[in-house]
Amino acid sequence: MKYSYRTSGTCSSQIDLEVEDGILKDVCFTGSCNGNLKGISALVKGMKVEEVISRLEGIRCGYKPTSCPDQLCQALKTLKA
Repeated sequence: MKYSYRTSGTCSSQIDLEVEDGILKDVCFTGSCNGNLKGISALVKGMKVEEVISRLEGIRCGYKPTSCPDQLCQALKTLKA
């Protein structure tokens, strides 16, 4: 299933992702720190959704209450609901 998620509280504005059988197949962030987000995307591809959430949820960016990795988790949690 392909899904687009509008982020909140981060420099990136959107996350496009694809999940198949509980596995994260593709992730693409729009905006923000291009190199870092490409790195995160490459690391989480092929991981189980639950594993991504357990590793990245709650990560903060500076003084912000969220981050791009945390927003990815929020997107994945919405898909699971």
